[in-house]
Amino acid sequence: MRPVGGREMLGKVGHAALMLLSLLLLWQEAAAIEVPLDPKIQQDLKQPPTIIKQSVKDYIVDPRDNIIIIECEAKGNPVPTFSWRRNGRLFNIGKDPRVTMRKRSGTLEVGFHNGGRPEDYEGEYQCFATNDLGVALSNKILLRVSKAPLWPKEVLAPVQVVEGSPLVLTCNPPPGLPPPLIFWMDSNMTPIHQDRRVSMGLNGDLYFSNVLVQDGQKDYSCNARFNFTYTIQQKNPFNLKVQTTEPYNDTSYNASDPFGGRKVAETSPSFLTPEGSGSFKMVLRDEQLLLECIAAGLPTPSIKWFKRGGDLPAQKVKFQNFNKTLKILSVSEEDAGEYVCMADNRLGSIRHSINVQVKAAPYWLDKPTNLVLAPEENGRLVCRANGNPKPNIQWLMNGEPLNKITETPTSANREVLGDTILFRGVQIGSSAVYQCNASNQHGYLLANAFVSVLDMAPRMLGPKNQLIKVVMNNRTFLNCPFFGSPLPELRWFKNGQGSGLDGGQYRAYINGTLEIKRARKEDEGIYTCVASNMLGNAENQVQLEVKEPTRIIQAPTHQSVLRGSKATFHCKVVSDPSLPTTVNWSKDGERLDLGWRLKKDEESLTISSVSENDEGIYTCTVKSEIDQDSASARLTVSEDASHNPSVYSTLPPDRPDPPIDLDLSDPSARSVRLTWIPGNDRRSPVTEFLVQFEENRWEPGRWQNLSSYPGDLNSVILQLAPNVNYQFRVIAINSVGWSQPSQPSPRYKTTAAPPDAIPRDLRGWGSNKDNMEITWEPLHDLEKNGPNLQYNVWWRRKDSGDDWTNVTTSETKYVVRHTETYVPYEIKIQARNELGSGPESNIVIGYSGEDKPTDSPTELRVSKVGSTRANIHWKPVDLSSVQGEFKEYRLHYWRESSLVPGLVVSKEKKTTGFYTTVPEPSGILKDLVPYSKYKMFMVVANSRFESLPSNNVEFTTAEGVPDAPRFFRINRRSLDTLYLEWGKPLEPNGILIGYQLVYQRVNGSRLGPQQFETFRPNMTDFILRLPDRSARYKFNLSALTKVGMGEVYAEESPLFSNEAENFTDATDVVELTDATLSSVFPSTPTPLPPLPPLPPTTIPPTTISITTPTPPPTTPPPPTTTTTEATTPSTVPVLVTTKRVDQNVLVTPRWEIWSLTVVPNSYYADVNWSHNFPADSKFTLEVTLDFNKTVAVEKEKQPPVNLKALIAGEKYHLRVYSQELNSVSKSVTFKTKAAHIDQVDIATQGWFIGLMCAIALIILILLIVCFIKRSRGGKYPSSGFLTGFTKYLVRDKKDLPLDPVDQKDQDGSFDYQNGSSVRDRNENENSSDEDNKPLQGSQTSLDGNVKESDDSLVDYGEGGDGQFNEDGSFIGQYTVKKDKDETEGNESSEATSPVNAIYSLA
Repeated sequence: MRPVGGREMLGKVGHAALMLLSLLLLWQEAAAIEVPLDPKIQQDLKQPPTIIKQSVKDYIVDPRDNIIIIECEAKGNPVPTFSWRRNGRLFNIGKDPRVTMRKRSGTLEVGFHNGGRPEDYEGEYQCFATNDLGVALSNKILLRVSKAPLWPKEVLAPVQVVEGSPLVLTCNPPPGLPPPLIFWMDSNMTPIHQDRRVSMGLNGDLYFSNVLVQDGQKDYSCNARFNFTYTIQQKNPFNLKVQTTEPYNDTSYNASDPFGGRKVAETSPSFLTPEGSGSFKMVLRDEQLLLECIAAGLPTPSIKWFKRGGDLPAQKVKFQNFNKTLKILSVSEEDAGEYVCMADNRLGSIRHSINVQVKAAPYWLDKPTNLVLAPEENGRLVCRANGNPKPNIQWLMNGEPLNKITETPTSANREVLGDTILFRGVQIGSSAVYQCNASNQHGYLLANAFVSVLDMAPRMLGPKNQLIKVVMNNRTFLNCPFFGSPLPELRWFKNGQGSGLDGGQYRAYINGTLEIKRARKEDEGIYTCVASNMLGNAENQVQLEVKEPTRIIQAPTHQSVLRGSKATFHCKVVSDPSLPTTVNWSKDGERLDLGWRLKKDEESLTISSVSENDEGIYTCTVKSEIDQDSASARLTVSEDASHNPSVYSTLPPDRPDPPIDLDLSDPSARSVRLTWIPGNDRRSPVTEFLVQFEENRWEPGRWQNLSSYPGDLNSVILQLAPNVNYQFRVIAINSVGWSQPSQPSPRYKTTAAPPDAIPRDLRGWGSNKDNMEITWEPLHDLEKNGPNLQYNVWWRRKDSGDDWTNVTTSETKYVVRHTETYVPYEIKIQARNELGSGPESNIVIGYSGEDKPTDSPTELRVSKVGSTRANIHWKPVDLSSVQGEFKEYRLHYWRESSLVPGLVVSKEKKTTGFYTTVPEPSGILKDLVPYSKYKMFMVVANSRFESLPSNNVEFTTAEGVPDAPRFFRINRRSLDTLYLEWGKPLEPNGILIGYQLVYQRVNGSRLGPQQFETFRPNMTDFILRLPDRSARYKFNLSALTKVGMGEVYAEESPLFSNEAENFTDATDVVELTDATLSSVFPSTPTPLPPLPPLPPTTIPPTTISITTPTPPPTTPPPPTTTTTEATTPSTVPVLVTTKRVDQNVLVTPRWEIWSLTVVPNSYYADVNWSHNFPADSKFTLEVTLDFNKTVAVEKEKQPPVNLKALIAGEKYHLRVYSQELNSVSKSVTFKTKAAHIDQVDIATQGWFIGLMCAIALIILILLIVCFIKRSRGGKYPSSGFLTGFTKYLVRDKKDLPLDPVDQKDQDGSFDYQNGSSVRDRNENENSSDEDNKPLQGSQTSLDGNVKESDDSLVDYGEGGDGQFNEDGSFIGQYTVKKDKDETEGNESSEATSPVNAIYSLA
């Protein structure tokens, strides 16, 4: 394809095309030379002029200024000289005394200190910068003087208007430069209040949608403010007189009724501006679009805006002036279209359409740039611009059009191909400045780009004979910057030997850098770089020394010490012997000041008398001149046991402390190094570090996960997205959990870049028949990579060979209009921002909109019509007539009527689809109702529309078998009969000829012989006599047509209980419906319903419930339940009894389960129950775990059952049922025992046995001493000195014989066999429990009175009451009371001799 704008090279088209093709095949472009900014190079380099500063194209100046400055600055070597053209002619500055040019500059200064008018210098100016290598041009600068004309003198007559009518007060401001700002005020300089009713238009006129009486109470003056001259011009005011039909009262005014209750005729909306039903608006790309609609009417109309064929771009559209003005900033091509404004009030509405066209002044697609070439090299200048209409491209050289320049020898090396100039084999002397002028009717662009042909011998730009020291095993770069033209070839040599270094360990870059991938000792030496071209050579040397790395081989470790103790951090370093190193210590990032407490030696830091202020992170940093290393550790000062490792290790692990001191280093465009110091791991090693980020542009304050790293790292490189202002934080993770987040790092903003991502879900589809909507999923915020994200969208018709059409938009869809109906398009998309464009997507096929199919299926017919199906045939349509995606042939059919007389049917329409493209299509229509009349027609359908219908077809279906009877009920009429009742089928599917009943006796799982009964079609009930009243029967009922027997309705008869006593009259009959039968007697076993929530069962640990069932008679009685309480620690069974009650109604089967008991253990439970089922019956146990409702089922079990695999200490619900005989027990709730824990039995411990023996020996010795004392000093009543334990032992030995020494005389004799006096014994027979209450320190006298004991141990103490310790030993000294009468006092009923106590221990 010929380039656009290319010109014929030779006269003959064929020959020119052949020559151009040969030129393009042979031409090779060299990379343009980049001139370094080195001052020496710039000083010696010859360059054509370049414009660097100029005034704006449309330059408006204030006439009051004393000086006008027109700027033009340029650079070049030699320094350029300047000249000007005014209105296309040379402007001779020297002849005008008011005009001067600044030194070494082209800027003009026009002064008016000595008179003159600025208006005399209005015109179009252009600056020319010239040196020996070319001429550069500025833009054409249009200089104009600001104007603020006066308003013409005029006398305005009063404006008369009828109340409620619309009104327009015109402004017509004088034309100014730039246009003035308009506003309305009254004579009191008060701004006119504007609202929905009164507002100013874009042209400055004041519009009243309807006039109120109070509008005539002030005047109206239009004012124009001229910004350049800071003046305001005022028009004569309008006086407004409002005519009313009724008098107006100021006090009657309110906002809801502005007419004060007076009748004012209401009017429907009409537009004051713009006029008519439609208008046209043209706007330039990137400018501001303002659309206005102001309406009259009473009530005041409201304004709404729409855009035909799409939605208003919400992000760009703004509504102003009370919704009367639509504003779009920075218009683009997709904003073109038809905009509709609608004005409405309660009387009606009116619309106005504004057709908006978007034109464009030229804008750059590819602006030409300076080109530096060496002799004999090739290059090109490209000037691409777009606009609407398409701009014309014109090339100039040194300010003169190329087509008017006289041919020179260098012209043969230049070829113009439309918007491109090709240079091949350039020569010295062909340097020039080229101008590209792109223009259309809306504006122009002018760009300068010089072509400099440069020859320069190679030069070295870097320092001479550098010494570079690097660390071993690191990647190393040796730099050798150079310049020359033609571009020199650079080679590296080592120690002056061998060929050039490139490959293997070395890699040479085109910019002169040599990379050593991994520096080793043998890489040391002198490296020489040599640059050479046809004009000469240049070289430089670099000496490389490879050093051992500086490393910390013994890093400080975390320490926890007691306050006041000493802490030592070790830091042992190794480094290259030739490199001096320094070791510095810092705390929490700040350098430590050493003193008497903080001492440093070569390998450690010692802190004496540690205090809480010493806590923190200590960092050892070792530096050499080429590298450094550092390591950190935390010091914790405490007063607890955590400093002791043996105690510290017994503390439970905890979540780690958060990392601290986050630091960012090694910044690059898309990555940064993050370093942190780990916190205390709290006795559980850190296994992972999670790095999170937050950005403050799209979701500020929201932390998101970035990446995770192993727990042994504390310095990582983070991969980042461009143009994001990041901050980071780190979370440590160990086996216990996550630490708190660290403090955020400093913010780090990555540089912007072109997008990397491709918009997803690109598709094209038509919303109307003449358009295609291209939609896609927008890039995520972190995928934008830079500001001003837009999308380049391309489309073209598939297989057409057309050029791509493209548009740039910031929306997420674009509508292609005026397309043909349902044609395929190739679509692709690309994201772009201010930094450039991203990758293009793959080509996607989309389709324009669909329309109604033009053809319809024909010759629709049926064949092979059965009772429920029919074959369908039709003639297909041409698929091109579908005008969209062919979906199916869609058959619409409905049941018109039933052939059964009197049967009413639903005429609901149904559809079914057939997808086929065969020449003679057919299909099968299924699920028809037999014995019915049907109608149908067919259409062809695409994704949105159906065609017109085909011919209508009627057909009837054949007779079929009927549906099941509508209902079937079994009722009781007497002891020996069942009353059967049923309903006719809802769909007889033909003419009913009768009903058939099949029934047979049921005995368990066995069925008896079938018996048949047939009935006439008009019968719907029947009385059946039962041969055996206790038997159960199964019934099957079906309706009949001539085709056969229909669907069966199956039921079973119930079993009756106590029928002879209870069925006495018909009023006691209970109707068993089909629903009831299906629930009581399911034909197949069905799962039982879930258990309802049960209350917890609490049973005392010493209660056993025992249930003894009586053998079941013909009618089982309720079980007899006996409850016995016993104080036994045996396992407690849980018992639930199911009580049976005879009822005089139809009952559930007589098989029952009762006395369900559970004896739980920790991991199993023993289950038993009683039942009256046959011996071979099977049961199912359903066990539900309470806390999560998990259900386990044990099937086919007989009692007793051992449930295994239970969980210790958990609550369960249990029920037992039989699906075979349909019986369910009540639910039992039980809880398993807690898991057994091995505990030490104290009774088997040696220390306990020894202690008990010692206590027994002490008591025995004490009793012996008492016995000896009694033998020597008389009797001693036992109450008062025996412990409670001794009394208990004595009381159990009351029947032992008394020693003779203790016998009493007749007055106070005691019966020691019974342990009480005779009188007390007599009284004991008449009392309940008084004798069982022991009295300490007292005894009972013969007359029954209680008195203080005469022989209490109190009398034997020294100065105090006698007391016992907790172990029964005496407090105080045991002595004998003197002058004690041995015969006084009586012993209490509880008194027992020490001898009996001894006997009790025997």
